[in-house]
Amino acid sequence: MTTSGTATFNLDLNDAVEEAFERCGAELRTGYDLRTARRSMNLLFADWANRGINLWTLDSGTINLVQGTSVYNLPDDTVDLLEHVIRTGAGNVSTQVDLTITRISNSTYASIPNKLQQARPIQVWINRQAPTPQINLWPTPDQTGFYQFVYWRLRRIQDAGEGGTYTQDIPFRFLPCLVAGLAYYLALKIPGAMERLPVLKQQYDEAWDLAAGEDREKAAVRFVPREMFIGG
Repeated sequence: MTTSGTATFNLDLNDAVEEAFERCGAELRTGYDLRTARRSMNLLFADWANRGINLWTLDSGTINLVQGTSVYNLPDDTVDLLEHVIRTGAGNVSTQVDLTITRISNSTYASIPNKLQQARPIQVWINRQAPTPQINLWPTPDQTGFYQFVYWRLRRIQDAGEGGTYTQDIPFRFLPCLVAGLAYYLALKIPGAMERLPVLKQQYDEAWDLAAGEDREKAAVRFVPREMFIGG
């Protein structure tokens, strides 16, 4: 037997919506059907951001720190930061060093007596406000052009898009989960599909578990307890 020799299968927006409607026992017929499905798909992507870490949305960025400035904006599409360091001597193989900076809570940051104190930042509070999340550093940088805040973040999944020919901002292994989730969301709005809701919900949950279980770090993990004691 001869195989196709290709591995490029994907679904554009129209294909994904048609498949989801068919699972609901319905058909994509009108422009409104496509519009309501596109809205449901964007809500589905928002749900995925709440469900866990989507590795394909992981990227990195750098912020050049300025003396006396403690608050900096992150990109608007930032969901959260996973890792962050303070980099000194950037760009030179003999001087570049990445130093740990600890994430703290709002309460901890609020309890710092002197937020204007200047030195190398060692703590960061991530203010996840909308529409623009921010970082608050302490101590405030004491030099300009010497420190960089380097971060690895989770960004938002790109919108479904206005055109029906757009493919989605997901890896191919999440296509079954996308269609299953969209079918479940659409069934909530299609009167004739209500009886299929339990099955569609089960299929969506199973598809999510499979996709999310595969979309994970596979490097070895080593846990080392921190030695703590009271007294001396």
